[in-house]
Amino acid sequence: MAPLRRAAVLLILAGILLLVLSPAEGAAASAAEGGELRMKHSDGGGYSYNSTLSHILVEYASAVYTSDLTSLLTWTCPRCEGHTKGFEMIEIIVDVERCLQAFVGVAPDPRSIIIAFRGTQEHSASNWIEDLFWKQLDVTYPGMPDAMVHHGFYSAYYNTTLRHEILKSVKWAWKTYGKLPINVVGHSMGGALASFCALDLSVKYGSDEVQLITFGQPRVGNPAFAAYFNDQVPRTTRVTHENDIVPHLPPYFSYLGEWTYHHFAREVWLHETVVGNVVTKNETVCNCSGEDPTCSRSVYGRSVSDHLEYYGVSLHADSRGTCQFVIGPSNSAYGGIRQVDGTIILSRYPQEEHFVDSI
Repeated sequence: MAPLRRAAVLLILAGILLLVLSPAEGAAASAAEGGELRMKHSDGGGYSYNSTLSHILVEYASAVYTSDLTSLLTWTCPRCEGHTKGFEMIEIIVDVERCLQAFVGVAPDPRSIIIAFRGTQEHSASNWIEDLFWKQLDVTYPGMPDAMVHHGFYSAYYNTTLRHEILKSVKWAWKTYGKLPINVVGHSMGGALASFCALDLSVKYGSDEVQLITFGQPRVGNPAFAAYFNDQVPRTTRVTHENDIVPHLPPYFSYLGEWTYHHFAREVWLHETVVGNVVTKNETVCNCSGEDPTCSRSVYGRSVSDHLEYYGVSLHADSRGTCQFVIGPSNSAYGGIRQVDGTIILSRYPQEEHFVDSI
């Protein structure tokens, strides 16, 4: 973990020098042993934050990090328990070259299609976090001349096999299970990919069909893109945790206008407050600006450990190898295994080449 700490320290120093952050006073230290623990939920001014749903969907954001693809496909992995019991996998997509992984399946509760994207492998997180500081807005989002995004985030979803396979699996799921709503989830870089996926699905099928919940995602576009996103994907929850470093990146400079990165709404900030020996766990629903100065922007984003855990659930790879994965010796679990342009696709059920022309 030492490289992660070094990267975090470097980014903090650079952020302070450039006035990236303007935090309020930090939270107090943890309460003494034996302190009382309380929960507090805030009113988001009419915004409907579903804490129960977030606690469920974070488990899918954790499960997608599983490198044992056989246990993931059959939903028997150690992370495939708890609130996600009974989940039916449809397809897993692993882009080995770009180190991307996602899956599509159907959940029993809430009854919906789940699309989950994996974030960066833990061993490479320090390099990825450091790179985030310098990413430039260099691509105009199609159909929105003022909306700018970073090409790396954009291309990882739109210009890979991921998008084609996900859209195809959604069509297959609707044909097989009926017109279920869609929940899109992701952590870290996976949250950025999940955002583009949710926007894509909302534009194609309508915002009533799609809900997005991300955990510790970076900024992905400028203010014009954030405004467009808010209109197209109104059912969005962007969860941040304490001093997680990633939501502070790429940096936000208010004086740069449309040439700065800007978060879309709506943030829910998980943090603790301590008064005496009473610890209150807060789930604060922030304002609709996307850059609420009283939420995660009120603290220095300096923690990698806060990035790797949300709602008490671990969000990092179960293997330290770069894009390392395991496929069991038995093929009985698979309806089909394919390779397309360096991407491995595992399907639980045989899928004919359906709906290709309409994707």
